[in-house]
Amino acid sequence: MPSLQQDIDAFLDYLKFEKNSSVHTCSAYHRDLVKLLKQAEELEINHWQKLEERQLRAWLAELHGSGLGQKSLHRLLSSVRSFYRYLNRQGRVEDNPAQRVTAPKVGRKLPVTMDADQLTTLLDQDDDDPLVIRDLAILELFYSSGLRLSELVGLNLNSFEDEFKQVRVLGKGRKERILPVGRKAREAIQKWLAARIVFPEKDTEALFLSKRGNRISARQVQNRVNQLSREAGLSGRMHPHLLRHSFASHLLESSGDLRAVQELLGHSDISTTQIYTHLDFQHLADVYDKAHPRAQRVSQEPTGEEGFVVDKKPSANKEPSAKKEPQRKK
Repeated sequence: MPSLQQDIDAFLDYLKFEKNSSVHTCSAYHRDLVKLLKQAEELEINHWQKLEERQLRAWLAELHGSGLGQKSLHRLLSSVRSFYRYLNRQGRVEDNPAQRVTAPKVGRKLPVTMDADQLTTLLDQDDDDPLVIRDLAILELFYSSGLRLSELVGLNLNSFEDEFKQVRVLGKGRKERILPVGRKAREAIQKWLAARIVFPEKDTEALFLSKRGNRISARQVQNRVNQLSREAGLSGRMHPHLLRHSFASHLLESSGDLRAVQELLGHSDISTTQIYTHLDFQHLADVYDKAHPRAQRVSQEPTGEEGFVVDKKPSANKEPSAKKEPQRKK
């Protein structure tokens, strides 16, 4: 019979070769399943069928008590569920003990975005340095098309169509989608291609090159984006995903088309995209609080039904009427 480790190895091969999962995804599953394997060995379990729901629940509670965060617990439990679904399809187990176990609820944070003024400060820089020209093209493309970091570093010179008006990207699950490229981004890319010839060309296919001529790495992009932000005088740490969030939020705010934003972002589940509706609602709520007479926190002059000011105090030009003295009885 296959060992516990062999089952894990077979599952990781399935993710890599059949599901076409990314290296990052496979690495995350591997870390989680190594933890599961260690726990199974401590429980002296020699077959995955013998792992019980109560044992799994007790293990997760122990991890939670030792300080493992809610997001990590959710990911770990999701990994175990996926692994057992695979084992079930392979006929290795009859039940999925992780299916009935729930992890602590995770509070969903709203994504941070940039406003138009901040983006203008960041993108409207002018510099003849080839590195800065490259970095500005990267920033423009992030904001123009809402790319993920991995999608951007994977771009090739032949990824563009229709005179750089469209770009083909390879997203999660190796799913390809075609995205529009805005005018400003097209201009920045053309400027970069003119400057690109001064770089050594060790990778002839890559769109963005490092100083040594290799395909630029994700870490290099993160560092350069943050550095360019500081040089533009923006406070706070800048990261590429902030531009993707801003792209989605601004597009949804202007169009209101949630499905279109989902397609552009490459989300398989629209519930992932819906977080931007909460962000948009928060903006609308702020506008409401500032503008609506009945919602203003700071007291102002009361208004009538048609928006006119209600005069509750006597006019400054009008003398107060004299008090009438009571008449005496004759």
